[in-house]
Amino acid sequence: MQATADFWRDPALPHLETRRACHSRACYKPHSHPTFSIGAVDAGGSIFTGSGEAAVTLAPGSLVLVPAGCVHACNPLPGSDWSYQMLHLDAQWLREHAPSLDGDTARVLHGSVLYAQFCVMNEMLFSRASTAEKNAALLALLDACASATAEILPSACTPVPPQLAPVLEALQAQPQASLAQLAQSAGLSRYQLIRAFRAATGMTPHAYQLNASVNRARSRLQAGMDLARLAHELGFADQSHFQRVFKAHAGITPGRYR
Repeated sequence: MQATADFWRDPALPHLETRRACHSRACYKPHSHPTFSIGAVDAGGSIFTGSGEAAVTLAPGSLVLVPAGCVHACNPLPGSDWSYQMLHLDAQWLREHAPSLDGDTARVLHGSVLYAQFCVMNEMLFSRASTAEKNAALLALLDACASATAEILPSACTPVPPQLAPVLEALQAQPQASLAQLAQSAGLSRYQLIRAFRAATGMTPHAYQLNASVNRARSRLQAGMDLARLAHELGFADQSHFQRVFKAHAGITPGRYR
């Protein structure tokens, strides 16, 4: 079967984005989102990995809740494909409208009724239903998720040690800072920084920089920004390099996402 992927966005609901992927074999690098995410496994199997080495196999009908900032990856079982849906919610909007779901640990919810409710809600988002109907269906789903029993997954957003605070500040001020510059800001050797940063965030400094670049690219792509110009602004070697990195994190090319 041919793989397909569809995205939905609407300026009337700026806090929300969703996608549907069928028969996908796309594999994701460990990454994090600035958004709160809810994923649904429709068919096939998926392996969820968090910031550590532990992994959990997810079956069809599972809903996965991933807080903003949590490092994770969901990939198909080896040698097979899977179908899934993924909903992204603005983190601040979630804190205001469903605060009980705002946490620091990824969770999985089981139950055919809850899964069916998610599918109906997501199908409505792709439909011509009114904005009010779509938002009401979303809020009802979030309320149902908050009431469901959850299984904790091996991924958590942990506070960054004070020693690494200057590194994060340097990355904010200079997203393309070199490893030597970042190590100097923390008073560590490059090897010590890589080890400490991976332990704290689940990613190396370079992987963190690439992930941040992809997240910055999403909003600019939604605004229709030219790919070559965006690749240059984000510090990629060329447009081809940008495309490879974006697809490894988002499962789709930046042109298709735009």
